[in-house]
Amino acid sequence: MKAAPFAYHRPDTVADAVSLLGDLGEDAKILAGGQSLVPMLAMRLTHFEHLIDISRVEQLRNIELRDDPAPSVWIGAGTPHAFVGMDDEVAESVPLLTLSTPHIGHFQIRTRGTLGGAIAHADPAAEYAAVALALDAEIEATSARGSRRIPAAEFFTGLWETALAADEILTAVAFPVWSGRCGFAVQEFARRHGDFAIAGATLAVEVDDDDRVTRCGLGLLGLGSTPERGTPAEEAVVGSPVTDITAEEFGRLAVSALRDVPTDLQGTAAYRTKVGATMAARAWTQATTAVLETALETRTALNA
Repeated sequence: MKAAPFAYHRPDTVADAVSLLGDLGEDAKILAGGQSLVPMLAMRLTHFEHLIDISRVEQLRNIELRDDPAPSVWIGAGTPHAFVGMDDEVAESVPLLTLSTPHIGHFQIRTRGTLGGAIAHADPAAEYAAVALALDAEIEATSARGSRRIPAAEFFTGLWETALAADEILTAVAFPVWSGRCGFAVQEFARRHGDFAIAGATLAVEVDDDDRVTRCGLGLLGLGSTPERGTPAEEAVVGSPVTDITAEEFGRLAVSALRDVPTDLQGTAAYRTKVGATMAARAWTQATTAVLETALETRTALNA
């Protein structure tokens, strides 16, 4: 099929883009990388009278470490997945993004698709959206009225729905930097590599010098109408020694509060829930093993 006719606009600046969006109203849609929107238009699952292509707005293609007030990595909404996945600053400061990038589609999609587009699309199986939840990221929204920051926990409001106003563009995402003794993991299951995940987990864990968990962030994908947070598992592990928590228990807690797990052609709600618990359990093993092995290597080096 072919997309229905539409008017095409290609602004050069954010100011021009938000001005167009404000003037054209609900008949307009932002086009970033087109990873998700173009197939939907081609299959006529949606239609807009105007497309505003922001893919060449250079202001939106950047990666920057800031302190405002805490250390965070700011990534422009127009930055392609491939750039995020290869960036040394991201790998050092926000490893969850680096770990999750290879799971996004195929190389061609990662070259064209953008971080901001993926998060604004709000697909419940989107990896970057789950990372944003796990790390308590902030989303910068810009309109002709100015800019505001939206906590990731408040950003995803429903299936493909967000807290963005009709005249706002997602312009950047700020990912907090987790320092200290931290472990990170991304686990997901799909029928084929590059397919949408049936279920998955993105996990960040911080421990103190006594190997007790001081902080835990768990984002779940494919298990609801939006990306989900594994709050019961997070709360249960904080304050406990890492070695006292089994992967199976962590996985069970991770999905214990889910109430909107979908049933579709990929599997029943029960199947997705079971897969989600397994992915969370594997993520716990991966993240905590990395922390403990790093500590062991450090102690061995000091005693050498």
